[in-house]
Amino acid sequence: MASRKAAENPTPPSERLIFALDVPDAPVARELIAALGDSVSFYKLGLELFMSDGYFPLLHGLLVAGKKVFVDLKFFDVPRTVGAAVRRLGGHGACFVSVHGNDGMLKAAAREKGRQKILAVTALTSLDSGDLRDLGFRCEVGDLVLSRARRALEAGCDGVVASGLEARALRQSLGRELLVVVPGIRPLDNDDDQKRTVNVEQAFRHGADYIVVGRPIREAADPRAAAQDIQRRIAALFA
Repeated sequence: MASRKAAENPTPPSERLIFALDVPDAPVARELIAALGDSVSFYKLGLELFMSDGYFPLLHGLLVAGKKVFVDLKFFDVPRTVGAAVRRLGGHGACFVSVHGNDGMLKAAAREKGRQKILAVTALTSLDSGDLRDLGFRCEVGDLVLSRARRALEAGCDGVVASGLEARALRQSLGRELLVVVPGIRPLDNDDDQKRTVNVEQAFRHGADYIVVGRPIREAADPRAAAQDIQRRIAALFA
């Protein structure tokens, strides 16, 4: 399966790992980037870092260093504002941009994406069926994810962010029409705030194009060694 998938999506295995740079500020981020070196070539810059100084200089520094960047701010606002935000972001060189909204927001983002790829968030991996019921959704998580993915495709998005638990159903229903980016990569004995998790091998065997990994690398005794280990596991799947 992995070899066939590699042929369909020629992304180098080393770029399929996206490291979640979820740290308090740019100086801490730069220290971690330096420590990781060539073990990571794709970074996710999220909301916590955005709320500190230096988000865009950090993004530009990564691009100058030959890295790729996923701006994960989950844009959610009236369509006109979402479209304007995506358009303004277009000059900064990000590869992926996340949007978490309805059809109008997704369409507005897709219209303004330029060279960026728009990823629609389906259901956060920190939510389970009980959480969704509390939010007013009267359906199973998998049904919601599949519905949102179909609507994202119709809206012109390039991919979705979804749990690896739903990746197989997405592939079976939508084929390879959307990129599938899987966060919540954890050991099977996960005990943190992520609820719908898979490990590295499960994610790709279920159909992921990319995985997003944060704490298992960032909190390791040796982050570089942890990232290298994940890279070896990915390379073995696509050999």
